[in-house]
Amino acid sequence: MTAEIRKIVRFEDETFIEGGKEAPKPLRLMAVAAIIANPWAGHGFVDDLKPEIVALAPGLGERMTAEIVAMAGGGDKIEGYGKAAIVGMNGEVEHASGMIHTLRFGNHYRTAVGAKSYLAFTNVRGGPNAPIMIPLMHKDDEGMRSHYLTIQFAVPDAPGVDEILIALGASIGGRPHHRIGNRYQDLEEMGKTRDDTPV
Repeated sequence: MTAEIRKIVRFEDETFIEGGKEAPKPLRLMAVAAIIANPWAGHGFVDDLKPEIVALAPGLGERMTAEIVAMAGGGDKIEGYGKAAIVGMNGEVEHASGMIHTLRFGNHYRTAVGAKSYLAFTNVRGGPNAPIMIPLMHKDDEGMRSHYLTIQFAVPDAPGVDEILIALGASIGGRPHHRIGNRYQDLEEMGKTRDDTPV
């Protein structure tokens, strides 16, 4: 059993100047979104979502990972990463969550980019042209604020009422002129260690 994909949408953004100053290295943001049929649509309240998650999430994760890695030119190029899902108005937020909050989906992406940190995420209900917001963090270090970024775009005809839009996001680079430090500097200044315990 594979996900019924109506379409795949790709998004890319490249920033050369930020704050009126040329970026030392252009920031590339990219995303891929798959619009799939909601497998639970029309079935009323479904107690056990696992059969469909197990059947659909692995193949979807594999295909979407291949798409975004190709956009980046290789998994090793990707620095920041994240995921998002929007379920159409006839579905539950739990349906969106079910498709992306499983290792059967996310581990394809983690493995492909050699990540250590968890995948930042959003999961909401919405209709066509709903804003897709994919929060990113550094794949190796969740405390690197330079890679706290958000990809935003929309698909004019998705998700339909009985669809789920699932997206993966990536960055090559962090914010061009990042200068707010990282969370470890804050902890040190506050007299705490990396696990927030007092020194």
